[in-house]
Amino acid sequence: MEEKSKPVKKRRLKGEVVSAKMEQTAVVLVKRVKHHKLYKKRIKFSQRFKAHNLGNRYREGDFVEIQETRPLSKEKRWEIIGKTKK
Repeated sequence: MEEKSKPVKKRRLKGEVVSAKMEQTAVVLVKRVKHHKLYKKRIKFSQRFKAHNLGNRYREGDFVEIQETRPLSKEKRWEIIGKTKK
């Protein structure tokens, strides 16, 4: 009996490369805005992700799109898909 597995929908985020000093790894800063339910105020959140930067193609200041992937190291669970416009 064969079971067909559904394709996993991987999360995608956009952010800015803030550090590319590690070998084949870049730190991507993702900024988000949430609305407070009670006070109706916008709150800014930012989060840093370590992403796989194959061949060190992306440098500091580049805006990129990252996608969730299998664990590549202790902290690296994202990979850079490509460059995006600001």
